[in-house]
Amino acid sequence: MAQSQGWVKRYIKAFCKGFFVAVPVAVTFLDRVACVARVEGASMQPSLNPGGSQSSDVVLLNHWKVRNFEVHRGDIVSLVSPKNPEQKIIKRVIALEGDIVRDGRKLKRI
Repeated sequence: MAQSQGWVKRYIKAFCKGFFVAVPVAVTFLDRVACVARVEGASMQPSLNPGGSQSSDVVLLNHWKVRNFEVHRGDIVSLVSPKNPEQKIIKRVIALEGDIVRDGRKLKRI
C-alpha cells in the first residue's frame, strides 16, 4: 500500500512540473508565433470556406510575420473588427500603404 501511494505522489509531482512548464510555453507560442483559427462565413469564398455557411475552414495564423510587418499583396490577414471589438475578421490584402484603390482593384502606386 505504501508503495502505491509513493507512485501516485511521484506521478502527481511529475504532472505538475510538466503542466507548469508546458502551459506558459504553449501560451507564449500561441500569442507570439502562431495559432489556429476557424474561418466561418462567405466573405472569403471561394478561397476559404467554399461550402458556405454549412462548413468552416481551419487556418494557421502566423503572428511572427505580422509582428515584423512582412505583409504583402494577396496575403490573408486576421484582425479585430472595428465595428465589434469582440469579433475577429479575416480579409485579403489588395493594397499596401501608398496604393490607390478603386472598385476593389489596385490602380497605381504613389
